[in-house]
Amino acid sequence: MESAQNVNVIENEWIPMSDGCRLAARIWIPADARKHPVPAVLEYIPYRKRDHKALRDAEIHGFFAAHGYAGVRVDLRGSGDSEGILRDEYLQQEQEDGLEILRWIAGQPWCSGRVGLFGLSWGGFNSLQLAALQPPELGAVISVCSSDDRYADDVHYMGGCLLTDNLSWASTMFGFNSCPPDPRIVGERWRDMWLERLEGSGLWIHKWLQHQRRDDYWRHGSVCENYDAIQVPVMAVSGWADGYSNTVFRLLKNLKVPRRGIVGPWGHKYPHMGGPGPTIDFLGECVRWWDHWLKKIDRGVSEDPMLQVWMHDWRNPLTPEITGGWVAESRWPGDAIRTKTYYFDTGRLCEDPGPVSKEEVLTIQSPLSVGLFAGKWCSYAEITDLPSDQRLEDGGALVFDTLPLEKDLQMLGACELDLELSADKPVGMVAVRISDLAPDDRATRVAFGILNLTHRRSHESPAHLVPGKRYRVTVRLNEVAQRFRAGHRIRIAVSSSYWPLAWPPPEPVRLTLFTASCRLRLPERRPQNNGIDPASLGVPRLGPTPAHTLLAPAHREWKVVHNLALNQVSLEVVNNDPRLRIDDIGLEFGRDVFERYSYSNERYDTLRGETVHVRTFTRDDWEVRTVARTILTATRTHFMIRATLDAYEGDVRVFAKTWDESVPRDFL
Repeated sequence: MESAQNVNVIENEWIPMSDGCRLAARIWIPADARKHPVPAVLEYIPYRKRDHKALRDAEIHGFFAAHGYAGVRVDLRGSGDSEGILRDEYLQQEQEDGLEILRWIAGQPWCSGRVGLFGLSWGGFNSLQLAALQPPELGAVISVCSSDDRYADDVHYMGGCLLTDNLSWASTMFGFNSCPPDPRIVGERWRDMWLERLEGSGLWIHKWLQHQRRDDYWRHGSVCENYDAIQVPVMAVSGWADGYSNTVFRLLKNLKVPRRGIVGPWGHKYPHMGGPGPTIDFLGECVRWWDHWLKKIDRGVSEDPMLQVWMHDWRNPLTPEITGGWVAESRWPGDAIRTKTYYFDTGRLCEDPGPVSKEEVLTIQSPLSVGLFAGKWCSYAEITDLPSDQRLEDGGALVFDTLPLEKDLQMLGACELDLELSADKPVGMVAVRISDLAPDDRATRVAFGILNLTHRRSHESPAHLVPGKRYRVTVRLNEVAQRFRAGHRIRIAVSSSYWPLAWPPPEPVRLTLFTASCRLRLPERRPQNNGIDPASLGVPRLGPTPAHTLLAPAHREWKVVHNLALNQVSLEVVNNDPRLRIDDIGLEFGRDVFERYSYSNERYDTLRGETVHVRTFTRDDWEVRTVARTILTATRTHFMIRATLDAYEGDVRVFAKTWDESVPRDFL
């Protein structure tokens, strides 16, 4: 842990916007910065600097300040202690505010005029988005767990399929947007600001479901529309259990600026604090990056490999142990990667294509239970939401295995599966998993991909299937690094649904697979001697953590329940944060989350996702609680959203609102 000496902390600084709105910032500054100005590093997110992210913020920005940078942490308009209303993700207003913040920072007497942008998730998104606007103050970016493509590779849709994380994430922001500012920061007007938020933030899932194909709504903020707009160096970071690892590879491939990529054995967290795999000295790597690009100090950054990834070895899918090690590529796509093709033959994956005329015709109509053990699209909880033994899923899928491998095989990149198939309904989906089969048959999922078959040609202009007609489609799986051991087998599993990771079609679909034209294209990495020592990425270092008291520990559960008497199946998720008190401001806060995804009797019209988010804040005689509930169901023609938001001051309910919305299904 780094010392707090020689660092001054400004608990709250108001940053004025041109329209009169003020944004709240917390700032860590080297003690002598007013005499010797330093570069600044901005993190610009909606996750509440005063409470929910206060400890984490201090550890990160305090570390940067101790190493010669001003750490600036700003609450987005309408979040935390900032004024205004937050109405959606990545709006034009957010970008315009960001540009004004950068100008304000660069003009402060403690700033040298050079600013870096960084952030995890939302902050990683808007770091890239602001960089694409080319503000003159910006010198470099570090984007962690983010996406360059808001439609094709974000929490909302994947392969044109609706992710249930769309509901989960909308509910998270439903809860965040219901929270009040701190009266000790904003004064007596806190209640008016709170009520404005409760009334004005809206039901975001309703907005997102109104855009079920790739349109201008999603193009806005997707930097993949013009990679060349980014003119500053970019470090892109993610984890294999995160939902955003693909972004790292696309940015390395498509950006023309100096760039670096790191993908490790983590979920949706910063790499110095994320599990389940080994953490690294991420903040130290950030300082090296900032020193090079913001201070022009040679820290060896130009000698770093373009890509460093954790190469997974086989792991038991029922235990948290992570195995493997770091490998590196001097550029991406790497010279050591070649395509290895497997052909389909009588339940096998074969390297020999065999006779062209040898075709199997196989069909599958998967039960809705395929996907209950898939884990979360984006892992937050490190262990409880990771995929389990895939044998629990494979009975409802078509499976194809290699023979036991004669030697180790390294895979780095994205597999692609070419399929020739037909469907018996006009709307269908296909889900593909690749697993590592141990000699005892335990199956560990390595990667997956899903495709809405009406999006087979385009996410902009989907088209119905003609029942019975044969189509050739390609399913691209997520990027991954995996070493398959000699004696293990590689399995491909193909299913017609993947609930509750993705919402299924309007009705059950039977897929017919014509195997003679099916191919697995696997990115094989030839073994080489350019691996790096894990020690080169160090062990985590942090700034000082503010004094705090743990009032109740975190509680995580991930439970599948099958009531055989009623033939009801549910996945129940408990994700309660620890309840904490920040000692120096006497503020207690907590967040309790419950999610349930269910169906009955294999009926598609019984599919249901429901979430409850409870937020609490307490100090002395001030007590605030909000309860946000959302239920998503569907008929064959429409998605149905029912939601309630209740807010309490003490025992008195001061706000209540109900939504009952219907959105037509659009080729989904």
